[in-house]
Amino acid sequence: MRVLRTAFVLVVLTLFLMIVGSLIGGRNGMAIGLGIAICTNAFAYFFSDKIALASSGAQPVTREQLPRLYAVMERLAAKANIPVPKLYVVPDAAPNAFATGRNPRHASVAVTQGLLELMNDEELEGVIAHELSHVRNYDILISSVAATLAGAITWIAHWGLWFGGGDGEDRERGGVLVELALMILAPLAAMLLQLALSRQREYAADSTGARMVGNQYGLISALQKLGAYNQRIPTTSISPSTSSLCIVKPMFGRGNLSSLFSTHPPLEKRIEVLREMTVVPKR
Repeated sequence: MRVLRTAFVLVVLTLFLMIVGSLIGGRNGMAIGLGIAICTNAFAYFFSDKIALASSGAQPVTREQLPRLYAVMERLAAKANIPVPKLYVVPDAAPNAFATGRNPRHASVAVTQGLLELMNDEELEGVIAHELSHVRNYDILISSVAATLAGAITWIAHWGLWFGGGDGEDRERGGVLVELALMILAPLAAMLLQLALSRQREYAADSTGARMVGNQYGLISALQKLGAYNQRIPTTSISPSTSSLCIVKPMFGRGNLSSLFSTHPPLEKRIEVLREMTVVPKR
C-alpha cells in the first residue's frame, strides 16, 4: 500500500505538471513542462547527494575514527541486505541525521556531532535503522523526483503566463483569470502533494527501521531526545534545502513555520504510531 500511495502521488504530480503547462502555455507549455521535469530530474538523480553533503559541511569518517558508528552501520546494513553506505559527520551541535544518494550502491549517511554525543547505543541503532530504511526504500530518489516535479510546476505557474503564453485560441479558451488563478493555486497544490509524500515516507522509514532492529524502543527514545534538543539548539550547518532529508526537522534561528507546511509529521504522532506497532524482528 505504501508503494501504491507513493506511485499515485508521483503520477498525480506528473499529470498536474502537464495540465498546468497546457492550460497556461498551450501545447508549448506542456512541452516546456516535460522538458523542465526531465532536465531537473536528471540533475537531481546524479548530483543531489553531493549538494546535500557539501552544503552541510559533512566530512567523511573512517572506521578508525568512529568504530562505534561503523559497528552499528555494518550490522544493520547486513540485516537490510544493502551495501554499507559512506559515512559522514556534520560539525553541528544540534543532533540530527540524514541519508542521501540515488540508490543503495551510491548512498551516504551523515550524522551530526551532537547526535553522536547525545545518543546511547540503542538510540543510535534506531536512528541509523531509520536512515538505512530510506536508503533501502529508495526514498531519497523518490523525494528528489517529487521535489523537481513540484519545482517545475511552480516555475511554469510563475513564468508561463509571461513567457509561455499559448496561441490565441488557447488563451481565449483558458482566459487570463484562469491563468492567474493557476499561478497562485498550482504551486500551493504541488507543495502540499510533495509534503504529503515526504510525511508518508517518514512514517514508512520509522516502521521499517523498527522492524530492522527488532523493536521500536530505541527509535522512540531517540525521537524524544531529538525533539527536545532541536527545540533548543538551532542548526548551524544543515541548510533549509537539506532539512527535508533529516530524521527530525531542524530549527533555523527562531523562525517556526506552521506544521501544515512541514516536511515531517509531528514527532508526537510518529512516536504514537511506533508505540502501537507490533514488531516482528527481521530474519
